[in-house]
Amino acid sequence: MVVDLPVILAILLVLLTILIFSLRRLLKSSKKCVLLTGLNDSGKTLIYSQLIYKRYIMTYTSSQDNFNQYNCDGKELTIVDLPGFHSIRQQFFEKYKDSSKGIVYVVDSVTLAKNIRDAANTLYNILIDPVIMKNKPGLLILCNKQDQTLAKGSNIIKSMLEKEMNTLRNTQLNQVKQLDSQEKITNKLGDISKDFSFSSLYCKVEFAEACACNKSGPVNLEDLKKWIKKVMN
Repeated sequence: MVVDLPVILAILLVLLTILIFSLRRLLKSSKKCVLLTGLNDSGKTLIYSQLIYKRYIMTYTSSQDNFNQYNCDGKELTIVDLPGFHSIRQQFFEKYKDSSKGIVYVVDSVTLAKNIRDAANTLYNILIDPVIMKNKPGLLILCNKQDQTLAKGSNIIKSMLEKEMNTLRNTQLNQVKQLDSQEKITNKLGDISKDFSFSSLYCKVEFAEACACNKSGPVNLEDLKKWIKKVMN
């Protein structure tokens, strides 16, 4: 029996391609969480309750995560509401970050100006996380509490965050002494010869407006729901 080497190589190549494709699909399917994260009092838990239970609930600062299944057009994923308290925020993020298909970073559109440094720093730490950089989940910055009179719009919030992130990035780079570490940070957060811009990052960052509101007020989570649907596909 004559062995046709080119044919065998072609078959092996096809099998290898199928294996790689199957592994990618398996890895993709294993990432079934959308994380709600951000500072305390940004409205994460109220957004969570409106998504999962479609109703208002009385919320308070929590030391635990909330999670449940969210259904859209017959597909399901887990919505995880992470605590925003600074001393425990990171440990819960570590727990879920590798299984996240998307991250919703919720900001309080009313109080952001006075909390801009903390908000930018928390977002910065998410963006330079090695797991997030590797997996590149979708990132939505959700400008919440838009029903309130003093709320800033998403374009203004984007500009505020970019300015603060630019300052933070430059400060961090100035503190780093080793060239290889500088390059790692630079690659993650864009060209340091230019001002920081969300459009120059390694992952797609989108902005949307929302209000989950109070017991008798309006609810507008349509842009968030559209984004989640897109992440699920």
